[in-house]
Amino acid sequence: MDRIAALEERVAHLMRTTDDLSEVVARQAGEIAVLERRVRLLMERAAEHEALRGEAPEANVKPPHW
Repeated sequence: MDRIAALEERVAHLMRTTDDLSEVVARQAGEIAVLERRVRLLMERAAEHEALRGEAPEANVKPPHW
């Protein structure tokens, strides 16, 4: 009986750990989604700003020695 009780205790502990980790993953997924939206908005604003300035993005500008 002691062996069964020990196994039940370990299973309960593992189930709690799994539930805790699941909550963490769900919270982080929400945070990642928010951050992705913010990055997308910032990239759009940067592109609009470059378009208003009429300059080509630096990645498309040839170095002066070309």
